[in-house]
Amino acid sequence: MEQRKRPLSPHLQVYRLPLTAVVSIIHRMTGVLLAAGLFLFVVSLAMVQAGESSYHVMQGFIQQPLIEMAIWLMVYALFFHLCHGIRHLIWDLGEGYDKLLMNYYIILELFASVALTFISFLFVRLGG
Repeated sequence: MEQRKRPLSPHLQVYRLPLTAVVSIIHRMTGVLLAAGLFLFVVSLAMVQAGESSYHVMQGFIQQPLIEMAIWLMVYALFFHLCHGIRHLIWDLGEGYDKLLMNYYIILELFASVALTFISFLFVRLGG
């Protein structure tokens, strides 16, 4: 009996996600990070409103290296979401659907979000 050559379903070790899919997944992950950041922001406001002693406790908490890194990740998430939203606005105008242009916009989006985060970091560190 002759065997038919049937296509095999690609598995994760073979299949490579397109760049747009990877960025879409990152966009969803940063959305979750922003929700967590919003919770931290609301708790911070509540502690500031609670008085001076609560304010000092919050200051001590957010100055811990791990928490500070988490805050900067949230800042990156905010800028990434902003840049991704601008790209979607370009799509809403009916532009940027060409594959090469789409990949160019993705690279630009990633570069801009990292650059904006770095500029913000420098601004904070240099006491701007």
